[in-house]
Amino acid sequence: MFSSIRSRFTIIYFLLVFIAMIIAGIFIIQSFEDYNLNIASERLDDIAQIMISELSKIEDGGSLINNKEPIQASIDNHADIGLREEIFVIDAASQQIVASSSENFNGDIIEFLDDSLVIEGLLGKQMEKNVQISESVRTKDKVYPIYNGDELAGVMYLRYDLMDIYTSLNKTRMIILQAILTSLVVTIIIGFIISKSITDPINDITIKASKLAEGNFDQMVEVRSEDEIGTLSKTFNFLTQELKKGISEVSREKSKLEAIINYMEDGLIAIDENGEVIHHNPKALKLLGFDKELDQDLIGDLMSIYNSGRLNNGIGSKNVKYNNRVLKVNFAPYLDERSVKVGAVFVLQDITEEERLENMRREFVANVSHELKTPLTSIKSYTETILDGAVDDPEMQRTFLEVVNSEADRMSRLVRDLLELSNFDSDAVRFKKSEYNLNQMINSCILKVKVTADQKRQKIRVHLPEQPILAIVDYDKIEQVVLNILSNAIKYTGDEGEIDVEVRAGETTQLFDIVITDTGMGIPEEDLERIYERFYRVDKARSRALGGTGLGLSIAKEIIEAHHGKIAVASEYGHGTKVTISLPIQGD
Repeated sequence: MFSSIRSRFTIIYFLLVFIAMIIAGIFIIQSFEDYNLNIASERLDDIAQIMISELSKIEDGGSLINNKEPIQASIDNHADIGLREEIFVIDAASQQIVASSSENFNGDIIEFLDDSLVIEGLLGKQMEKNVQISESVRTKDKVYPIYNGDELAGVMYLRYDLMDIYTSLNKTRMIILQAILTSLVVTIIIGFIISKSITDPINDITIKASKLAEGNFDQMVEVRSEDEIGTLSKTFNFLTQELKKGISEVSREKSKLEAIINYMEDGLIAIDENGEVIHHNPKALKLLGFDKELDQDLIGDLMSIYNSGRLNNGIGSKNVKYNNRVLKVNFAPYLDERSVKVGAVFVLQDITEEERLENMRREFVANVSHELKTPLTSIKSYTETILDGAVDDPEMQRTFLEVVNSEADRMSRLVRDLLELSNFDSDAVRFKKSEYNLNQMINSCILKVKVTADQKRQKIRVHLPEQPILAIVDYDKIEQVVLNILSNAIKYTGDEGEIDVEVRAGETTQLFDIVITDTGMGIPEEDLERIYERFYRVDKARSRALGGTGLGLSIAKEIIEAHHGKIAVASEYGHGTKVTISLPIQGD
C-alpha cells in the first residue's frame, strides 16, 4: 500500500486534511455548544434577576413560604408570556418548594431537582450545572440565593431545557461530518491528481533510466514543468545525452582497440591475478595451436616465463619454442586504479621466420666463406709452388696453371650467381621478353648438354607438341633454368640412366608446362621443402664431389616466379626426380 510515492503522498495528504478537518470540526462544535450554553446561562441570569426583583416586592418581611401565593402568581405571569424555563422557589427554613412553573411537580425536591445544586444554593452560593435527566432530556440548572436583608430567605432554582440546543448541535455535527466526508473525497481526488503530476514524471524517468541501464541510450523524458521535477527531467536528458556521447566514444575506442588487437600480427593474452585468462586474440590461438580456449597448462607456462624473465619493474622478454615455432614472449604487469598489480599481459611474436632467416644468413656466410676458401686455398698453394720454383717441368707448370684457372672460374661462377640473386632481392633484374618457339629452345638446351649425357651413356627422350608453343618469355633466363634442371638431372643420374623432357599445355589454355624427369638418386622427402634455400645441399659431400654451388635452384625459382609462373619438384629417394615448370604463354 505504501510501496509507491503516489499512494503515500495521497494517504498523507488525506490524513493531514482529515486531521485538520476533525480538529476544526471538534473546535467548531465545542465552540458552538459553549456559545449556546453561555446564552442559556445568561438567559437564566436575566430571568433570575427579574424574578428576584419581583420577589423583593412581594415579600412582606416574612419568609417565602408565607408569600407562597404571590410568588406563584408572579411565576405564572412569566409562564403566560411564553417562558420555557422552569422556575422553582425554595424556602430556606423549611427547604420546601413554595412555588413552581412546572405543572408536573409533586413537591419532592430530591426526585425532581438536583440536590447538589439545592445544597449549594442554600449555602448562599450561585451555581449552575448541566443535568442529564434522561437519554433524551438535558437541562441547564442554576441556583440563585434569595436574601431578605442579610439573611438567606431561600433559593431560586431555574432550569433551561437544552433539547433545542443539542438538536441544533447534532444537526451541526451532521453538517460538519458531511462537509468533512465531502472534503475528504475531494482531498483524495486532488491528492491523487497532485501526486500523479509528481509521480508520473518520476515514473517516466524511472522507466527511461531502466532502459538506459539495459543499454538503450535513446531515452528522453518530457519536461512538463519548470519546477524541481522539470529540472530533474532536464538534468536526466542532459545526463542521457552526455552518457550517450561518452558511451559512443568509449564504444568507438573499444571497437578500435578490439580491431587492433584482433587483427594485429602479434598474439595477445591477458591473465588476472587469479591465473584466469581474461582476454586473448585470434592470433594468440593460432600461434599456440588452439581452436577456442587456451589450455590451463599453457597459462602455467606463461606465468613461469613471467616469473623467470621479468626485470625489477616486472617488464621482460623471453624466446621460447612452442609447437615447432619460435616465439618471442614480451610481458608486462597491468595495474588497477590504485596502481596495484592485478595481472599480466603477454604479447607473442612469431619469430620463426626471423630465426630461420638468421640461421640461413649464418649458413650463407659460412657457405660463401667455405666456397671461396676452397678455391682460394688451391689457387694460393699452386701459385706459391710455381713461384717458389719447385716445378721446373713446363708440362707440370701448365697443369698447375690450369688448376688455378679452373678454381678462378669456379669463384667467378659463385660471384656471378651471388650477384644475380642479389639483383633479384633488390628487384634490379630487368627481363627482355619476346615471343619464342619453345620447341626450338628445348632442342637447343638438349644439344648443349648432350655431350655430358653421352659421356655417362644416358638416354635423353624429348616429347614436343606437333604444333609448337609460342610463348612470350626472356629467352636467356628460361634457357638458364632449363639448362640448370637438365644439368642436375644428368649430374645426379647414374650411368645409362634415362631423362625425359616434355613440353605440354598447362592446366589452362593460358599456361604451358616444361616437365623434366630423371631416374637418378632422388631427394629425401624431408629435404624437399629446403631445396630452394641458398647453398642448401641434400648431401653436401656428394654435392661437392659433383661440383656446384647450391644456388642453381634458388636462381631458377626466382626467374620462374618473376615470370609469374611456378616450379614444383616431386621426388622419391632412390627412384628419380620430376621437375615441373609452369609459365604463362602471354607473359605479363
